[in-house]
Order: sequence, then C-alpha cells, then structure tokens
Amino acid sequence: MEKFVINGGNRLTGDVTISGAKNAAVAIIPATILVDDVCVIENIPNIDDVARMAHILEEMGAKVRLINKSTFEIDTRPINTYIANYDSVRRMRASCYLLGALLGRFSSAEVSLPGGCNFGVRPIDQHLKGFSALGAEYFLTGGSIHVKADELTGNHIYLDVVSVGATINVMLAAVKAKGKTVIENAAREPHIVDLANFLNSMGANIMGAGTDVIKIRGVEKLRGRSYSIIPDQIEAGTYMVATAITGGDVTLHNVIPKHLESITAKLTEMGVEIREYDDSIRVIGSGVIKKCNVKTMPHPGFPTDMQPQICSLLCFSDGTSILNESVWDNRFKYVDELKRMGAQISVDGKIAVIEGVEELKPAPVKATDLRAGAALILAALATNGRTEIEDIHHIERGYENIVEKLSSIGADIKKVYFPEEFNFTKAL
Repeated sequence: MEKFVINGGNRLTGDVTISGAKNAAVAIIPATILVDDVCVIENIPNIDDVARMAHILEEMGAKVRLINKSTFEIDTRPINTYIANYDSVRRMRASCYLLGALLGRFSSAEVSLPGGCNFGVRPIDQHLKGFSALGAEYFLTGGSIHVKADELTGNHIYLDVVSVGATINVMLAAVKAKGKTVIENAAREPHIVDLANFLNSMGANIMGAGTDVIKIRGVEKLRGRSYSIIPDQIEAGTYMVATAITGGDVTLHNVIPKHLESITAKLTEMGVEIREYDDSIRVIGSGVIKKCNVKTMPHPGFPTDMQPQICSLLCFSDGTSILNESVWDNRFKYVDELKRMGAQISVDGKIAVIEGVEELKPAPVKATDLRAGAALILAALATNGRTEIEDIHHIERGYENIVEKLSSIGADIKKVYFPEEFNFTKAL
C-alpha cells in the first residue's frame, strides 16, 4: 500500500500548471462512442479515472492510443457491443455516462450501477426519466441497468433537480435522436459546456449549454477531429487554497479565471489577494485567514467539490465560520480526520460549524474520498510536523502528479510504500 508523508510548515511559492478537467474528460471520453471516426483529445489529465475510462472503452473493442502524456487518439468504430464490463464500470461514478453514449449509438445499453466516492445517495432517477422521455425502456437486474429503445425521439424534459450527471446523460442520448430535445432545469457547470462544445465540434447541434435550458437537434452522424479539454476548475481551486493556507505566493497557469469566480470571491473575502490575467491567476496569502460563511450551490455557486478544501482553510480562520453543504448528503465524513489533527468542527446534518484554531497537530489520517483527501493534504501543508495520509488511491483518481506539483512550489511531500497489516479475521 502507499501513503503520502508530508512535513508541513513550508510557505508555497512559484508556478503550477493546471491539468485538463477531470469532470470534462470522464464525460468526453465516453462521448467518443457517438463519433463515426477517429477523435484526438488533448489536455487530458493523467489520472486514474481517465485511465480506467479509457480501459473500459478498450475492453469494448475501441482502439485507444496514447500520443503523448496528455493526448489520446480514440477510435470507437470497432465497438460492437452495448454492454460494459461489470467489474470495470462499478468502480467509478462517471461510468454512468456510458449509458447515454451507448444508448445514443446502439439504442441499447447495459451498464452496472456506478461506484465512485461514497458521500451520500446519488440516485440516477433523473437520468432514467430523461431516457424514458426519449422513448427508452429500462429495468434493473443483477446489479446492472438495462436501457433500450426501438428508436430515440426528441422530447421536452424537465429535470426535477439540477443534476450534472442527468444533464450529461440526456445530452449524450439525444445527440442522434430524431427531432428536437429540450432539457429544462439543466445543470450549468463548465464541464457540461465543454462536452457540448466537443459534440458540436464533431457536428452535433446543441444550443444553450451553460444556461438552464439546453436545446438539442438530433443529427445522423458525428465526424472525428481534434479537441482540447478545458482546465480543471477544482484542481485550480485546490492549489489556490494550498497557497492561502500556507501564506504563499503562487501563480497558476492554464486556467480560465471566470470558472474560478465563486472560489476567488470567497478567498478574497477571507483576506487572500487574487490577481487575474488572461489564462493565469496569482494567489498571495496574507498569513491571516478571516472567518467566512460558505454555502455550496450548483454552478455558478460555490462548488461542492471545493467544500472539503475550504473547510481545511477555515480551520485556521480568526473566528467561527459556518459551512453549509446544500448539494450532497453526508459529505462531512472527512471531518473526523481533521479533528484527529485538532480541528474544532461540529457537524449537524448538512451544516458544519468551524472554530478557527492557531494550529493543527500532525496525526495519521485517511482519505475518505477524492476531495476529502485533498483537504487532508492542505491541512497537513499548514501543520508543523509529519502527517501521514493513507488511502491515497482516492486522491490519485482526480489529481495529476500532485506530489510533483506540490514539491515544485516548496512542499515537503513524498509518496511512500508501506506493507499492509495482516488481518487474521479477514483472512478467515
């Protein structure tokens, strides 16, 4: 097994280049199933979730070639099955996008119930509602979802809740459906816009992505071409907090400042200086973190995927802060790990009350999910002494070369191997 060992207390300074967006990549890669040609996808992050998604396509017959560390050439024309491998799919949440892509191409799809980070119930009822409106039937058997249609036909779909996953899946299924599809109460996240731009560049007809009403006119064929994925908003936000929590001075390159506005606004409120340029931002920590109340919201509000990271920062604030998680249930599992380090946090349902402290103490902790793991790294960077973080596979799902990037700006962080303890009860 592997863990991160961090000797905290260093002020971060220098430059970091942000990778391509994880959430865009894991939607665009399955979207290539709809393309009747070869696609070249650039600015792909080198992370576990991307590798797993590419592997799933290969298992189904696609040809995936790595041109360089951030560019894939994908040819899905050889795929002749609408069934995704059970064991591969169940390990990641984004594998549910295979449903929309396979349904859009074959009018049938069979995909196991997805996995991913476990921080609350994430039903796919809105996905299935959308598929049904397009003319598909669905049923669940053996842990897999089966969706099929004689013919997909455009329709008017109102999502009962704002759902990123449902918006993406309906978009994928509707791209080649006959007629016009309208998705109301659609999610507006940057990676949804990126997916729409990718599909449009291949010949789709999608309008309104980035608003709450998306209109799709079905086309018969999508052509292949090159496309570059947007920078990762959440990775950028994480390094912004890393700079603030260490009182550092770091410039982030390959970013879209507009995508970071909600994060920038809160950091500015906490006393952090942010300077924006065309495709970069400079973050200058003041050394003093002001208390602040934060509520997560669908885009363009403060992103739920930045909630654990901002919690770590608020642990060092000058007073009492309130953190309201309005998107997911049970996303405060990581709080117990921060409390091991001396954080003063009380949780009641979806609300956490954080009493700022002068310092945290190093302690052995475990990442409970992807963004929670990032929060523990941030807390460790600002803590004098040696902190060890286990279950780092969660973190490596979504952050490219995080050890190398943090080391390049002054962090003392290493990935080390340690033997797994023998569990006699489990062995029996």
